[in-house]
Amino acid sequence: MGKNLVGNHIRKLRFNQDEMTQLQLADKAGVTRQTIVALEKGNYSPSLELAFRIAHVFELPLEEVFFYGDNPKQ
Repeated sequence: MGKNLVGNHIRKLRFNQDEMTQLQLADKAGVTRQTIVALEKGNYSPSLELAFRIAHVFELPLEEVFFYGDNPKQ
């Protein structure tokens, strides 16, 4: 299998939320900071549950935080 096809806007969303740190997001989503780092780098695809938890932190629909393929709509 090739490159990870699930992308995200997490880094941009963190900065748009009063420059939320990776650790703050990790604490709110119930994961480690390293998980957030891996997500932002595109090295890790979250479980569906984690994707929903992260979207919930930002109070956004899932598709505004994550996208499939190389077609980010933001």
